Amino acid sequence: MNTHKSEKFHARTETEGSLCTVFLTGELDLSVAPDFRLVMEPLVGDTGLDLAINLKELRYIDSTGIGILLSILKARHGMDVKFTVEEVPPQIQKLFDMTGISKFFAPQENSH
Repeated sequence: MNTHKSEKFHARTETEGSLCTVFLTGELDLSVAPDFRLVMEPLVGDTGLDLAINLKELRYIDSTGIGILLSILKARHGMDVKFTVEEVPPQIQKLFDMTGISKFFAPQENSH
């Protein structure tokens, strides 16, 4: 398990078998984007892992955070490896719906 923590943002990774889940807590915005990228960079390119990001404890995300999630989705899709976004809080789901990106993060059976 790895962790990265600042005053307003915390990322914790857990790997179980071939699944790596990144649990985000707090606020993902421009000020913590470099920290989030640092956590995600080695995981995104690991084709031996299925990757999930759990947003259950995330209170806020701005356009920078959304952009990072979309870039991860694009990179993982290009490598044909699994990426999911899990337990999206209602206020963040509403933002995903308004921006039209919900369909990209919707759970799909047997998807990569």
